Amino acid sequence: MTTYTTMGRSGLKVSRACLGTMNFGDTGVASCDEREAARIVDAFVDAGGTFIDTAGNYSGGQSEEIVGRAVKGRRDSVVIATKAFFPQGPGPNDRGLSRVHLTRALEAGLRRLGTDYVDLYQCHAWDADTPIEETMATLDGFVRSGKVRYIGCSNFTAAQIVEAQWAAQRVGGTPLVSLQPQYSLIRRVIEAEILPACERHGLGALVWSPLGGGVLTGRYAGGTAPDRDSRIGRLLAFPGAAGRAWADDLLNPRTLAVAAEVGKVADELGATSAAVALAWVRARAGVTSVIIGPRTVAHLEGSMAGFALDLPEEAAARLDEVSWTGDLTPVTGMLAAG
Repeated sequence: MTTYTTMGRSGLKVSRACLGTMNFGDTGVASCDEREAARIVDAFVDAGGTFIDTAGNYSGGQSEEIVGRAVKGRRDSVVIATKAFFPQGPGPNDRGLSRVHLTRALEAGLRRLGTDYVDLYQCHAWDADTPIEETMATLDGFVRSGKVRYIGCSNFTAAQIVEAQWAAQRVGGTPLVSLQPQYSLIRRVIEAEILPACERHGLGALVWSPLGGGVLTGRYAGGTAPDRDSRIGRLLAFPGAAGRAWADDLLNPRTLAVAAEVGKVADELGATSAAVALAWVRARAGVTSVIIGPRTVAHLEGSMAGFALDLPEEAAARLDEVSWTGDLTPVTGMLAAG
């Protein structure tokens, strides 16, 4: 099973594997009912996992509710991380990182989780409409009240990380200890500036989408329509253009070539493609914990194999070479996926 480490410049111990719960529920792209979700949580904890990540907007709040019920009776043995930013109502103050929305979102999240505290509370995205000093002072108030233990952020740029940490100093508040960015063999942009900023400013990296939306598992091939029940199949069926744009971005000749090389390495090692892709991410400098988002217990077991696999140096070098393009374009699109 996974080992444990501290999150950024803090004393918070977390498992290297983090259970992502965006799939818990039955709305949006989610497709894991509560019974299977509970089995996943049980299997994860039984394997030594302690770190669980959710968000107030996942499945309209269902994910938090399911997590809360799944850990009832063992709340203090797990580290629960949740996030706020995205809309939780129709009003102009029902989204963002303002004091009013963050306060409402935290209270609603605590009710859904059935707990009186959150271990790690994260800003799900940057809010250009709210002074960062207001956000950091509000988060510090949550820590001082005991309702939040540590604070972090998700999908921030390097400059935004620096701004937030400086703002915390200016208001005499609590600094961020974590960043949740996208990172995989097909999305390496954070290596240029974001991971160095995290190291410099005391943030651990809790990375999402290590399997590149499922592309790196080898289940997709050029010229073949994705299975409707797959992650990309569900994105293509999702209303609006954002889901299709994200799916199209994941399925292109370069990403499929990287996936093919992952498959070759997996065959040579007698491992699965998912385990190889996860092992590569887990071993990267600056990565604290890796989020896995299973929809079934079988998916969980397959992913956990990546935390026991150490890639040979030559195999890791091959994957480095085939996946590196020098493209430092920031990720845009469906940030709510993280």
